[in-house]
Amino acid sequence: FSAEGKLKQHKSPIHTILFSLFFSALALFSPLSLQYGIVLDAGSSHTALFIYRWPADKQNGTGVVTQHAECHVKGEGISSYAGQKGGAGESLVDCLDQAVRDIPKDKHQLTPVYLGATAGMRLLNISNPKQSDQILKEVGDKIKSYPFKFEGAAILSGQEEGAYGWVTVNYLLENFIKPQWEPLTSGGASTQITFATQERVEGKQNMMEMRLYGQNYSLYTHSFLCYGINQVYNRMLAHLGYVQSVTNPCYPPDVNTTLKMKDVFSSPCTEEHKPKPYNPEGTLTVKGSGNYQQCEGNMSNMFSFQDCPFSQCSFNGISQPNVTGNFMAFSTFFYVHSSLRQLTGKPVNTPQQLQEAMSNQIPDQSAHWKNYCTASVFIKTLVLRGYAFDNATFPQISFQKKAGDTSVGWALGYMLNLSNLLPAEKVGLRKALTPGVWGTLIFLFALLVAAALGFLLYRVQYERKDSDEGAI
Repeated sequence: FSAEGKLKQHKSPIHTILFSLFFSALALFSPLSLQYGIVLDAGSSHTALFIYRWPADKQNGTGVVTQHAECHVKGEGISSYAGQKGGAGESLVDCLDQAVRDIPKDKHQLTPVYLGATAGMRLLNISNPKQSDQILKEVGDKIKSYPFKFEGAAILSGQEEGAYGWVTVNYLLENFIKPQWEPLTSGGASTQITFATQERVEGKQNMMEMRLYGQNYSLYTHSFLCYGINQVYNRMLAHLGYVQSVTNPCYPPDVNTTLKMKDVFSSPCTEEHKPKPYNPEGTLTVKGSGNYQQCEGNMSNMFSFQDCPFSQCSFNGISQPNVTGNFMAFSTFFYVHSSLRQLTGKPVNTPQQLQEAMSNQIPDQSAHWKNYCTASVFIKTLVLRGYAFDNATFPQISFQKKAGDTSVGWALGYMLNLSNLLPAEKVGLRKALTPGVWGTLIFLFALLVAAALGFLLYRVQYERKDSDEGAI
């Protein structure tokens, strides 16, 4: 550090004091004053590791915890390793190794690690609880072999996933004084909707009460298992029935692909359509016809809009109040919306624009886009008919991949909650330093001012002395 070397060249006591004060103050803001936390988001289709950091002396307040790094695990989600002993744990090695490099060594043992599994593991826990427990144990044992503070691996409920997503979005956008964003998420195996509401919710299992920053919030939240995009793809194929060759109206006309039966029928989501007898290694040839109207009809059959035991439902007999507020849609919602805009070159901000964008023929008919129609028809059906967004509320949806520099999802909200970084009571003064540190800074500043004045007096006297000697 060049400044340090220059300061050391001076012999006066004043310079020594300035030197000490400068580097004492600098040390307060060094990376050593940061704390870190790790969350592994074990989704149905893949696992992502997120590293967060915050000042070690932070006061509870929004916007203090930030994303430090992220790593995406190669391969599919941990549930895909069912029956493969040790596979789920080994899949995490590369990202855990990266975390070791990204976090300062002296902070390793202080860094909590949480693993939360979502819909993929919820499905496995339904079909094979023993394998589900084994995978959680394997990933836990692998994380324990690293120098971090392992805090547990758990399967989140759909309601928890939705609520933690709500916390994440509003924390990142610093809206806890008056929350302004409600999350819409769709992963590989489930889809969630969560929003604050003043209306009476008839299905109490879809209601969550939260107290944050001195405010009480009534959240409506529901997770639809088997309505994640990968399960939707399989369910659409399963609905076609089992013959050696089937026609999928949602595939472009030039698509002709062969799948193994286990790729379609290995999930509880397609159990009711599983053929008998069932050969998991058997093959299924799927040809595309590119029939939009038929695709839309098949998709509607996956939703039940008729039977509602409450005064108002979304679909499948699930109560839902009217959607209110500004929504942030991420995951599948973002990617489908982005593709629609990319392919049509037009905005998609209203239900009519959404319908028009989907009516356009896909310029690229290659296999890369084979699921484009299925995904877009699913999002349209879910948002407009399922959640009942209309001309007034659809424009209030913002399709986003990130909020600032942080990936949007449930992971940050999960860590904030488990690490007690979110207070229940209102913060009187938002700041990132404790009173003790503020006092130290004020003291050092006063010393610095005094030292600077002393240095000036010393220089004036020294120059006056030189002037007098020169005159003699």
